[in-house]
Amino acid sequence: MNTDEWTQTLGAGPLLGIAAAAVAVLLVLIIGLRVHAFLALVSVSIATAFAAGIPAGSVMDTLTDGFGSTLADVALLVGLGAMLGRLLEISGGARSLTDALIRRFGEKRAPLALGLASLIFGFPIFFDAGLVVMLPIVFSVARRLGGGVLRYGLPAAGAFSVMHIYVPPHPGPVAASGLLGADVGLVLLFGLLIAVPTWYLTSYLYGVMIGKRIALPVPEILRGGSDTDESEENPPPASTVIGLLLIPLVMIFANTGLSTAGEAGWIDGDAGWVQVALALGSTPVALLVTVFVAGYVLGPRRGRRQSVVERLLDSSLGPVCAIILITGAGGMFGAVLRASGIGDALADALSDVGLPVFVAAYVIATVLRIAQGSATVALTTAAGLVQPLVMAGSFSNVEVVAIVLALAAGSVTASHVNDSGFWLVGRFFEMDTKTTLKTWTVMETTIGLVGFGFASILYLLG
Repeated sequence: MNTDEWTQTLGAGPLLGIAAAAVAVLLVLIIGLRVHAFLALVSVSIATAFAAGIPAGSVMDTLTDGFGSTLADVALLVGLGAMLGRLLEISGGARSLTDALIRRFGEKRAPLALGLASLIFGFPIFFDAGLVVMLPIVFSVARRLGGGVLRYGLPAAGAFSVMHIYVPPHPGPVAASGLLGADVGLVLLFGLLIAVPTWYLTSYLYGVMIGKRIALPVPEILRGGSDTDESEENPPPASTVIGLLLIPLVMIFANTGLSTAGEAGWIDGDAGWVQVALALGSTPVALLVTVFVAGYVLGPRRGRRQSVVERLLDSSLGPVCAIILITGAGGMFGAVLRASGIGDALADALSDVGLPVFVAAYVIATVLRIAQGSATVALTTAAGLVQPLVMAGSFSNVEVVAIVLALAAGSVTASHVNDSGFWLVGRFFEMDTKTTLKTWTVMETTIGLVGFGFASILYLLG
């Protein structure tokens, strides 16, 4: 049976209770009983599906669809990113770029430099792909300067998060802009004006502060436990590393530009050459090309045999398998919550409360985010719910943009165990679930709150 043909009969109250109980059980299993996160997520997903009344014949389809759709987004990006990271780490490229950053910005401003670089990379590149590409640089800086990985990792991860949430061409703000009739150019302009100071306050300053309080060791996941003496022999110059990192940036940016031009009618978006260019500029293809180029530039061109490069690439995949599976299971849990109708029931109940449209947009998006995990789903669903109110009102262009940004702020709030990004960050930084809640969840929540504050100012001025 397809869940689209099934109607949820439980009300918002019982569904909210099921969701809260599922999250509580999950935390007890992982934190209290030390059950492996993958096993806990799969088990709780199954139990939640039955408790929410999803037809027994649809339970496995719901689970596998959620798992598979998450892996479709994550597995290729993480796998290719891990290969690229392994090449940069072992070749000494990450260290070369680290030395250049430290010479240019100084040791004290290294977290700022990493964050600013991530903001630039985060403009066209999605959160998970950008984070994985930057990780070898982040780990190398943290290993070189000391002070724990969070001091350098959170400013970088937060940069990718704010760009993904607030700034087109990322899918959430683009979809919300289309639903509400907002000018995408204005959303881009004001999204940047909100994203950058929000990042500085919530990711850079907070990351440096919490990094001093929680000094986690630098993960060895991209090294594979190997001896780093090999990377000392013939390290590539920093300019070579920057060139390699620019390959996916340029390809994805070209994809974004062509998509925008097609939607605006400047070019024929259905033309064969455009479709080919869009496919070549997709994130997985861009990373694949980068891995091939890096394999040659950092391998045979610098005196390493191809067999050595093959061994390095093969060894990069083992350590990230657990991350991929756990992230997929987190997506499975979120999919079960979406299929059960928990988010829809809560959103319908909230829409009748009578809040001002601007405030309702933030609250509904926040509730949807907490209920089902996906920021993009929360943003687009909440935009659809407030669309009739926006269309019926007499809002200025700037006010509509502010409502889009309020939706975005709500959709990033309170990342927790039903969010695949929560597990991606936690496992790459080798944090346990409790520490991830204390660091990543707090940072994402402040990104939402501060962003909503800035959007409120824009709304009042608009």
